[in-house]
Amino acid sequence: MNNFKELLQASFKSNDTEEWLDVHFTRPIGLAFALFWNKFDVHPNVITIISIFLGMGAGWMFHYPDLQSNLWGVILLMFANFCDSTDGQMARLTGKKTLMGRMLDGFSGDVWFACIYVAICVRLMDEPMPFIDRAWGVWIWVLCSIAGFFCHSRQSSLADYYRQIHLFFLKGKAGSELDSYACQKEKLESLPARGAFWERIFYTNYARYCKSQEARTPAFQKLKEALLTYKEGKQAANDYIREDFLAGSRPLMSYTNLLTFNLRAIVCYLSCLLNQPWIYPLFEITVMQLMAIYMHRQHEQLCVSMLEKIEKKAEAL
Repeated sequence: MNNFKELLQASFKSNDTEEWLDVHFTRPIGLAFALFWNKFDVHPNVITIISIFLGMGAGWMFHYPDLQSNLWGVILLMFANFCDSTDGQMARLTGKKTLMGRMLDGFSGDVWFACIYVAICVRLMDEPMPFIDRAWGVWIWVLCSIAGFFCHSRQSSLADYYRQIHLFFLKGKAGSELDSYACQKEKLESLPARGAFWERIFYTNYARYCKSQEARTPAFQKLKEALLTYKEGKQAANDYIREDFLAGSRPLMSYTNLLTFNLRAIVCYLSCLLNQPWIYPLFEITVMQLMAIYMHRQHEQLCVSMLEKIEKKAEAL
């Protein structure tokens, strides 16, 4: 048991970035799965692919209005999430972390919820709107499109970026998956003109993903640039900046957790089980989006204040 607890702790990204529900429920189950699959030398990416099919199955179940089908949807999505936890924990424990795995991990979550949004649309198209004697029709597609494309995907992307920034300051480059558009573009340009079709598609999409994250975080980009040029008392200065930044970033990690999986999954479960699935996309557009706006604003303000401190310290030299 002590060995399991030690392995569980080692499989965390960090205590700062782990959510209570994950620590006490998802991660222990994920670790048990990881230890099982590792005996058969199964690669983490295979587990991620399994999670994609489980998430698609969950979406299919949610398009039915009956309680039994929706309970199966809940179970399938929970197991998809267990597999998602398994692949990351296995990768960290075995050293099998790859950029492809990171991209595949993000892609899997997008597929799960895309299927769920489509399921909700199909389920409600011919159903009446709440308090109105009129079928949803095309409007449920509009609602879910706004929730998925303009809220959910952007919220998850930003939450992931802030988490990787925090891990970078906490553990350095080895403990973070923080990437840059410039780096990915350089890798893309280094690929041969022929014989690298899939690699080009992969790095093109990943470079765009990184660029979109950087475009939405101008204050952090300025802070990162300043850190690269700040040389005075290098180690002492870096330690001071690191601790100061982490103190401001740590409270925001709870928002990055809320904006990833658990909260939106719970709301999705409840709304579908209560046969009111329209509540879920509406929740994304309102509550989740307000949290994302607050998180973004606070993080940018943190970066501005850190940049001002660095500039003042540099002027005092």
